Amino acid sequence: MPHLASSLAAIVLLSAGWIVYKFLIAPRYNPLRRLAGPPVSGFWGNHLGFVLDPARSPKTHELLVEHYGRNVHIRGMGPWDDRLLTLDPLAMSHIMKNSTIYQKPWQSRRLITNLIGCGMLAAEGQVHKRQRRVATPAFGVQNMRSLVPVVFRKGGQLRDRWMTIIQKQKLANDVRLDVAMWISRATFDVIGLAGFDYHFNAIEDESNELFTAYKDMFEIAISQSQGRRSVLSLYLPIIDVLFPDKAVKVVRKSQAVIKRVAGELIQQKKRRMVEGERAGKPYEGRDLLSVLLKSNAAADLPPEQRISDEDILNNINTFMFAGSDTTSLALTWTLLLLAQNQAVQTRLRAELLRLAASVPDLSSLNEEEMQSLHTAIANLPYLDNVCKESLRLIPPVHSSLRVATQDDIVPSSTPVKIRKPNGTIAESPERSVHVPKGSFVHVPVEAFNLDKEVWGSDAWQFNPDRWDHLPEAVHEQPGLYANILTFSAGPRSCIGMRFSMIEMKTFMYILLTDFVFRETEEKIIKANVVLTRPYVKGKFGQGSQCPMLISPYVAEKSS
Repeated sequence: MPHLASSLAAIVLLSAGWIVYKFLIAPRYNPLRRLAGPPVSGFWGNHLGFVLDPARSPKTHELLVEHYGRNVHIRGMGPWDDRLLTLDPLAMSHIMKNSTIYQKPWQSRRLITNLIGCGMLAAEGQVHKRQRRVATPAFGVQNMRSLVPVVFRKGGQLRDRWMTIIQKQKLANDVRLDVAMWISRATFDVIGLAGFDYHFNAIEDESNELFTAYKDMFEIAISQSQGRRSVLSLYLPIIDVLFPDKAVKVVRKSQAVIKRVAGELIQQKKRRMVEGERAGKPYEGRDLLSVLLKSNAAADLPPEQRISDEDILNNINTFMFAGSDTTSLALTWTLLLLAQNQAVQTRLRAELLRLAASVPDLSSLNEEEMQSLHTAIANLPYLDNVCKESLRLIPPVHSSLRVATQDDIVPSSTPVKIRKPNGTIAESPERSVHVPKGSFVHVPVEAFNLDKEVWGSDAWQFNPDRWDHLPEAVHEQPGLYANILTFSAGPRSCIGMRFSMIEMKTFMYILLTDFVFRETEEKIIKANVVLTRPYVKGKFGQGSQCPMLISPYVAEKSS
């Protein structure tokens, strides 16, 4: 017994020593601390509230660059959490390009995996490469073109639903609608059909079993992700096993429904593929699930590069989560910006109506005609400018996080400022930053999009015309789309970008040629709750919403 007690005491002392070294001593020698950065107050002081809050982050990032340069040291969750925040285009390009070095932290991956499984949002390394390789054909140009009619039909259904609501309220000139809620239901319908040929029918009602499961699960993800309980359970998963709260129970129940219903859809499509091969008529499903299954079964794909049915289901969940939420928010913010800028809305509508004048009613178009119409819509210059400007000004993903899996030297195109031992700030002779293994890198998506030194003094304003005469500095910015970081950059950039733009432009065409959008008397604010969401000021507890006044568009009669 004395021997056992001494052994336990030694283990406790060693563990305590390791904790003290890891969290109090080692951070003192972190090279990121040489970087200039804002001071903190107190042991638990940090900068996260300033850089993550959309109400403060534009001014915060502007002041950081002004005082400390474009590579800044900030503090995260504790005094051991030293982070690099960079607004240097060369540094960010290096970080986004080297996705094997800079990966999503395990905390982020566990949070995502616990909810929707280990799909492309959570997977890293070879698992991510394998999943992306199999999924890429589903997001190719031809397959995206085949999904255009789905978007048109759902856009038309949303328009008709709104018209019905307006007609029932004949006494009002404008009808107040929560555009965020309605657009979310419509994009859910679209991704249901485009994703696995499944009818949620959310525009008409919300009673579908699978829709309810996804909706409940995603709402839990949004409402619970900021809580202390969810953070604690990341580090101690046993808490959710032994003491499941209401949120955990809802997620488990939703996951059971999704696994049963969506799992059966996967097996059903696999049976159709086998039956088609036997009959000599290949199954022609064009939804993402069908194409993904065909890609996974391709004869030229080595067996070790195929993915399991579980991986397929996880990626369908990922498409549902990322595809419906981000696109619906992008559309909602765009319509709000147009409601706030009536001159832009009128000018855009005029461009859309010129095209609509040569097009018969949408319900009479066949699939080929819808695809041709979309091609014309996609090439409208002012619509393109409006979409780019909205996505630049309010990116649905405010920022993200990466962790260095090894020591790395990050190059910088601008002078790096360091803090000397006496507290003064000076320029380093080296244009690079040493990022040690295990350090977090903050990816400030919004900040890159709103940088006044790059985009001009009006960078925080909604100005679609800027895209006709961009400053030269813009072309040095990283980004998959239009030199903005909204769809990320590098190997982990958004695979669904093309589909998102199809949805966005098609819905804009349908809605703006039939409706006029105006602001209500309520002030809409931005809040970073998983994504940048709209809330009514003073009514945060009521959840995300974006009420607008909507009325049918009536063409002015020429005198």
